[in-house]
Amino acid sequence: MIAPDKFIKENERIKLLKSYSILDTLPESDYDNLTTLASQICETPIALITFVDENRQWFKSRKGLDISETPRDISFCAHAINNPNEVFEVNDARKDPRFYDNPTVDGSNNVVFYAGAPIKNLHGLPLGTICVIDHKPKILTEEQKTALQALADQTMKLLELRLNKIELEKTLIALKKKNDDLERFAYSAAHDLKSPLANISGLSDFFTDNYGDSIDKEGNEVINLIKSSTVKLKEMIDNLLLYSKSSLLDKENCSEVFISDLEKDFSNLYIFKDNCIITFKATVNSICVNKGAFEQILNNLVTNSIKYTDKEKIKIEIIITEEHDFYKIIVTDNGIGISKENQKVIFNLFTVVDSVDRFGVKGTGIGLATVKKLVEDLGGTISVHSEVGKGSKFIFTLARN
Repeated sequence: MIAPDKFIKENERIKLLKSYSILDTLPESDYDNLTTLASQICETPIALITFVDENRQWFKSRKGLDISETPRDISFCAHAINNPNEVFEVNDARKDPRFYDNPTVDGSNNVVFYAGAPIKNLHGLPLGTICVIDHKPKILTEEQKTALQALADQTMKLLELRLNKIELEKTLIALKKKNDDLERFAYSAAHDLKSPLANISGLSDFFTDNYGDSIDKEGNEVINLIKSSTVKLKEMIDNLLLYSKSSLLDKENCSEVFISDLEKDFSNLYIFKDNCIITFKATVNSICVNKGAFEQILNNLVTNSIKYTDKEKIKIEIIITEEHDFYKIIVTDNGIGISKENQKVIFNLFTVVDSVDRFGVKGTGIGLATVKKLVEDLGGTISVHSEVGKGSKFIFTLARN
């Protein structure tokens, strides 16, 4: 018996093989289908997909053979990979000086005929073979050899797909960690800013209350600007905190929300909004959702409807229906409407489509982005339909648990 030589670029080959993380994995139908085809095309009882590492040949797929691996020094495939550009064929191993006394030939496995097509990458580095074995002498036709090599190439494509999947999973894990880190940072930074902002606002009030008469008109205007700026910044920070916390929602934390209670709460909440009429229409008496998140979504949409209107009488209608797998909520207003162009970007973080609202205050561009994030984190979707001058209709769904 003649043991196979090491491949000329053995270290590089072994490194490549290990990068695919294929060794000692469970059987897979994609590989088993290829050995079935090889057996049928070459008309042999045995077909294998083998990978050759430092000390053994391991069978990823095997048809007609019970063992899962053999030592490398008695491996036919270890010979085959040394010439990766052609099918390695042994017509009668009993008469071949390299194999006649090989234990797989004169033992219970009775390997007489062998043909192996190397599985190699684009640079010609072989990882193993797809091979066929018979218990009697045989010669493959050129068509069979071509087909066997095609199956080897297909095996290589499966390996490349496997590697791409592994790399994609690593990238997704890294991205998730990065996003988690960014959200934690945003939450921490926003939370830490609230205290000094409260101090600035309090000091502004202190100056106005105690020294207002001693400060000229221009000085009082500056203090008021400082106070309004802190209020605006606090609103932005509160929205950022809500946005960063939305991904931490407990989707299973659902409670029964009665529509009658919701209508009463919103009526009380917006009772001081002049000429604002909010009506509820529902086909159910209650829904089971994350109550805090749901109310935050509605509050954001209703507040926007009140801010961005040019009508003397503000009308807001909230329709709630129950579908098979989700709840559907429609919030309609008679406000200024949103142009087609702006409808595409209003849910983007920090995007502000109007310079100021009806109160002369510039938006933060966080509110609708938070709404979208809350809806999606609760397993739903949101869209907008609007016509300038006639109002807007926000439609969102929430998954039913």
